[in-house]
Amino acid sequence: MADFTPREIVSELDRYIVGQRAAKRAVAIALRNRWRRLRVPPPLRDEIAPKNIIMIGPTGVGKTEISRRLAKLAGAPFIKIEASKFTEVGYVGRDVESIVRDLTELAINMVREEEREKVRVRAREQAEERLLDLLLPPAGDQPSADQRGTREKLREMLHAGKLDERTVELEVAKGGGPTIEVMTPQGLEEIESSLREMFQNLMPKQGKPTRLPVPEALDALSQEEATRLVDMESATKEAIRRVEESGIVFLDEIDKIAGREGGHGPDVSREGVQRDLLPIVEGSTVNTKHGPVRTDHVLFIASGAFHAAKPSDLIPEFQGRFPIRVELESLGQADFIRILTEPENALTRQYTELMATESVTLVFADDAIAEIARIAATVNERTENIGARRLHTVLERLLDQIAFDGPELADQTITIDGAMVHDRLAPILEDQDLSRFIL
Repeated sequence: MADFTPREIVSELDRYIVGQRAAKRAVAIALRNRWRRLRVPPPLRDEIAPKNIIMIGPTGVGKTEISRRLAKLAGAPFIKIEASKFTEVGYVGRDVESIVRDLTELAINMVREEEREKVRVRAREQAEERLLDLLLPPAGDQPSADQRGTREKLREMLHAGKLDERTVELEVAKGGGPTIEVMTPQGLEEIESSLREMFQNLMPKQGKPTRLPVPEALDALSQEEATRLVDMESATKEAIRRVEESGIVFLDEIDKIAGREGGHGPDVSREGVQRDLLPIVEGSTVNTKHGPVRTDHVLFIASGAFHAAKPSDLIPEFQGRFPIRVELESLGQADFIRILTEPENALTRQYTELMATESVTLVFADDAIAEIARIAATVNERTENIGARRLHTVLERLLDQIAFDGPELADQTITIDGAMVHDRLAPILEDQDLSRFIL
């Protein structure tokens, strides 16, 4: 985990997310507390539980993005789950333990990729030797001076790209039969996965000779060598450790499983999901095909708009596992102007770079940005408020003709000004029925 102070974490999040200071501070403290916990003496370390967070705010204000950027910053395994996908055990829906299994798979892939990157240079060297063996099969155990010289000339040609047009025949590993589907009752996904893997392992693997261009063959051999050099067992253990010590689960739409006031009797689906999630959130052991995974120190960040329900509608036991609550602010016109210009991944920069690939220079004037922000804010007020996501819709509508004509506009500079934005979008905005469908 990177050694970031809370102030540095907030500063990093500011590069991509506008506003929402309270939410950024909450996740920054939660992340720093993990770093602190790992430095507490062992007897007390296991007793320190993560302070899970509930983010309250409408869609499109940055809840998911804050969590995703936080996980990327920490290099932590991260998974986003929509709570409405799960139902109480015994009803149709996914088993809540699949959250931990999916998180573990993601962590294993992450660690294995990191380990492959560490041995990339060595794997490339070994792949190069195998490729040269294919291009110039060795004659005997002791090659002659002429053979060694020819091999080195081939190596130089390979590095210079002079062999890129040649093809070589490789034996590409391929499964011996069709994909096997195993159906099991709901809640037994782990058994289903194990049975499928067992049956596939029983099928004989066979190699299929395939002719590939030299660059593709080199890449394929490099991947094969990297996989062979990585200790997969150690990588799996490290992945499980990361899940247990630094995993982050983002539970979206948590308000959809909260009970509503004035309901007639308990809602088994909603309360049942909360009660099924409770053991994982408070800490339990989940069996995966890679071994048991404990969730005691996994950080859970829940979010929801809470329009029809409120956090107090969650069952008390579930509420108690989310002691930190932050409210995210709705976004207005001024926020949209900042979102369009300030972040490193600002939408205006994205569209400018996209059109630059067609040799088209796209320039957004200040009055254009202000008009785009005004229109997005107006549509959000009139219809469903989807926050910053409305900017995507408005910009796509504004730039669709330019994007379509892009290949014919090469070497031109197109300036988007306020008048252009008004001319293209005002007719749609004025027709409220039309704007509901278009914007």
